[in-house]
Amino acid sequence: PPSIEKRYYISSLPAIALRIANAIRKHWKIENNLHRQLDVNFMEDGCVANTGNAAENLATFRRLALNSLGSGKGLLARRKKAGWDENYLTEIVRKFFIKNF
Repeated sequence: PPSIEKRYYISSLPAIALRIANAIRKHWKIENNLHRQLDVNFMEDGCVANTGNAAENLATFRRLALNSLGSGKGLLARRKKAGWDENYLTEIVRKFFIKNF
């Protein structure tokens, strides 16, 4: 038999079902893409860090790295290059700070 799941959302949008459904779909499309990027490129789901704040700290650094390197095609190659080429890594970090601070 099919299962039924209930979800509850808080919103200031007028209660128009189609508008709310579209907003929820857009939210999860963005959310799922982010988690896919983190798992595929940083193996986030396989992380076994669970002592103290380790998991949260590593998640913060993964998101920082993803934001610095950019998403999309070639992310894994850029990540590997940053690990091997100190000049490339320095340039990525410099651009990130110029852009965000």
